Amino acid sequence: MINEEIKGKLEGLLFVAGDEGMEKAQLLNALECTEEELELHAEALHDLYESGGRGIALQEVAGGYQLTTRQEHAAMYKKLVSSPVNTTLSQAALECLAVVAYRQPVSRMEIEDIRGVKTDRPLRTLQNRGLIEEAGRKEGAGRAILYGTTRYFLEQFGLQTLSDLPPLEEAEEGREDFDLFFDRFQEAVEEES
Repeated sequence: MINEEIKGKLEGLLFVAGDEGMEKAQLLNALECTEEELELHAEALHDLYESGGRGIALQEVAGGYQLTTRQEHAAMYKKLVSSPVNTTLSQAALECLAVVAYRQPVSRMEIEDIRGVKTDRPLRTLQNRGLIEEAGRKEGAGRAILYGTTRYFLEQFGLQTLSDLPPLEEAEEGREDFDLFFDRFQEAVEEES
């Protein structure tokens, strides 16, 4: 018997897993169900996607399941990717790209510390465009992914090497931050004297 809640959770898990899909053992653990129940719900989900007009499909691959786009729509997806509309980068993506270019190898958390906002989507965009790639893993707990620019990045920006990047403006040495309120307060005290 199909449990709509399990089927919905299975769909959500596979969606979150993205391109990699999930192994059956992971799904069994997350869904807390038997292998027979998992297969029954996966088959129901597969049948749902196969029933007319759906853009995605469920595939069983490498001992697990994966959500994929439909093969018959491949030409449209290729057209979308090569569309001139997609050639520009958002401000967020450009900011992330600048941080990666100047600070590489750099982790997502380090980029977020510099920008002050989440960077998951811009980083995904930059990876999909081939401008950045995984450049290793950070030592320590979690082994965060480190990002670096690609050869394609150099080609797109007309650079021979990263040393051809324009220099960052250096902060004026010896200049201390000032407090505008304190300066005004000092002026008022001097006027009263």
